[in-house]
Amino acid sequence: MKFGVGQPLRRFEDVRLLTGRGRYQDDVAIPRQSYAVFLRSPHAHARIRAIDTEAAKQSPGVLAVYTGADYAADGLGMPKANMPRKKADGSPMFAPQRPALVIDRVRYVGDPVAMVIAETLAQAKDATELIAVDYEPLPSVTSTAAAAEPDAPRVWDENPDNISHTHPRGDKAATDAAFARAARVVKRRYVISRVHAQYMEPRGALGTYEEAEDRYTLYADVNYPHRVRNMLANQVFKVPESQVRVVCRDVGGGFGAKGWQYVEHRLTLWAARKLGRPVKWTCERSEVILADEHGRDNIGTIELAFDENAKIIGLRLHMQASIGAYIASDRQLLTPFGMIGTVIGVYDIPAAFVSIDAVLSNMNPTAPYRGAGRPEAIYLIERAMEDAARELGIDAIELRRRNIIQPSAMPFRSPLGPFYDCGEFAKNMDLALKASDYAGFPTRREEARGRGKLRGIGLANAIEQAAGMVPDYAEIRFNPSGSVILLMGTKTHGQGHETSYKQILHEKLGIDPNEVMFIDGDTDRVAFGMGSNGSRSMVVGGSALSMAADRVIERGKQIAAHLLEAAVEDIGFENAEFSVLGTDRKVTLKQVAAAAFLPARLPPGMEPGFYEHATYVPKRETFPNGCHVAEVEIDPDTGAVQLVAYLVVDDVGTVINPLTLAGQIHGGVAQGVGQILMEQVVYDPQSGQLLTASFMDYAMPRADTMCQMKIVSNPIPTENNLLGAKGAGEAGCVGALPAVMIAIMNALEPLGVRELDMPATSERVWRAIQDARR
Repeated sequence: MKFGVGQPLRRFEDVRLLTGRGRYQDDVAIPRQSYAVFLRSPHAHARIRAIDTEAAKQSPGVLAVYTGADYAADGLGMPKANMPRKKADGSPMFAPQRPALVIDRVRYVGDPVAMVIAETLAQAKDATELIAVDYEPLPSVTSTAAAAEPDAPRVWDENPDNISHTHPRGDKAATDAAFARAARVVKRRYVISRVHAQYMEPRGALGTYEEAEDRYTLYADVNYPHRVRNMLANQVFKVPESQVRVVCRDVGGGFGAKGWQYVEHRLTLWAARKLGRPVKWTCERSEVILADEHGRDNIGTIELAFDENAKIIGLRLHMQASIGAYIASDRQLLTPFGMIGTVIGVYDIPAAFVSIDAVLSNMNPTAPYRGAGRPEAIYLIERAMEDAARELGIDAIELRRRNIIQPSAMPFRSPLGPFYDCGEFAKNMDLALKASDYAGFPTRREEARGRGKLRGIGLANAIEQAAGMVPDYAEIRFNPSGSVILLMGTKTHGQGHETSYKQILHEKLGIDPNEVMFIDGDTDRVAFGMGSNGSRSMVVGGSALSMAADRVIERGKQIAAHLLEAAVEDIGFENAEFSVLGTDRKVTLKQVAAAAFLPARLPPGMEPGFYEHATYVPKRETFPNGCHVAEVEIDPDTGAVQLVAYLVVDDVGTVINPLTLAGQIHGGVAQGVGQILMEQVVYDPQSGQLLTASFMDYAMPRADTMCQMKIVSNPIPTENNLLGAKGAGEAGCVGALPAVMIAIMNALEPLGVRELDMPATSERVWRAIQDARR
């Protein structure tokens, strides 16, 4: 079908977005709106002795200055984590809630202390500078490894150490037994750096309050509008959900980091109620890393136990995972804790045990960022496989072949829980080896050596757990003319949902995409939704849409049978037409839609109207998988790393749109490459000051960082949802981290470099080379 599933259509929404007709967060403006600015802590850890706001309150244009004491006096609630987690000794986890505005003690640089609201943004900024805060600096710790030490400065006095909880997974006894009988054990420690999502559009919030209706409306760029509404209603304002509306329009990137519990959401609404005016806050680029949740930041010590034939018989992993200063909600407990189950990769490992310490520190809280634990898992296993091959004296590809899960073993139950229902892992690797001309690499390496460059190649098999068993919603509303309003509970933030959903609708019903109005992100218009995260939108939202479309067809058959004077069981549907099977008698979908609103043309007893909805829950999680091959060249005189070739073999199940799929993979790979080569949130270890608050200090990948990318598809549709889709939003990032780092280590191996942590900046690489030469 011209617009159906599998067609490489250009995105319908791009015409609007590229011609300046997008409706992004900062485009939202409401009459009489005021402007908010936050005063944030300049200290990583300090006691607040006093806050003097009088001068700020007298500043021109200022409407209000609020502190944590004002917020507390109004008796508003504070979200908390609900997941059942425990400390290693079995006692309950220590989960410090995050205050909206800090009252007594700041715990990271950027902790919000006061909120200034004025007639103009400039007036609010000027007044903020007049607030005098008397701080008593305290010892701080801004390193995950250092924070986990017994003698580290305490982030919270109420906790005996900086470990919030320990999360175990797997069978410890079986794993210990496997290691006891192992012929060889390989143990390595890998650091995964702290990064920030760096979306193109910084966050924002605009809150309004209608006194006549006692109703709040929040305009915000979030991944999950309904979750934000529920949290605000149930946990903060303690009102029915119907009294809170959340509206999210176009979003300039999210990558998982635009979550549901940011304090600015509740503060703008609270302030709007107190002032009787809309309150708008827009995060500025220089404020972003101070204000936002960060991603990754963990250290993994991984051990592989091998038998005498180099078969892995056990895996053991201990991680120290940074959660920052607070656990504001369950978001802080999702990554890497929930997704570390794929750390066995695509390998047939019979026993495994993982233990993760959640480490508190004087840094921003961490939360899901593209991949949310899956890139970390695959980085650990693939780097360990590479180092194990070197230590065992076996070719790295051969070691993978000996251990890869074979087709005969599918479906495969991981010892850590995940259930791999389908996939051709060995074939993915074979396709990647061939398409990348892996066998011809020695020739390319020699040619590079002749130019004075070190060339390396890295292969990584990737798999991720995606699209969990959480429901989502779709609604199809026909107008009497036959045009359609499509309402979805997921939320697009750059992925191209409008195009993909219209393709699914066209595939099912044959409707012209130009006659479909797409709506998401408004809790008043869309009945229900869980938003977009974890590569779930096409899997769950697309399946809900498919189910709703089937219901449209079934209702349409009843109306068509009445119009054609035939039995319902004799009616077929194809190409947007209902027909009496075996005859040329037919009516179009549009004709049926028109009849549906005319009671006289309906079967006796049928309710008028033509709209159907569905809420779908998948049977199981999905497991997108693939194989990545990267090649790099390094200048040994400067340490500069250049990515020169990149190949992805991917299995995302049913491909809705190959063009948007390629875009998702390109973007995911770019973010993975950025983390390996340059990106890192850095704090001064003595003062705890954030050193990378702007793009002058936080390096980002650019067009010339990347190279041409080749994508080969090997889709194996899953039977765990109606579309056979597995999800694609995070697949590129999951494989990119290990592939690029392995390529760098492969290039440096002839010089004797054995250890290097990300990011592999030119300085770090140059120093590693100098150390190896000495």
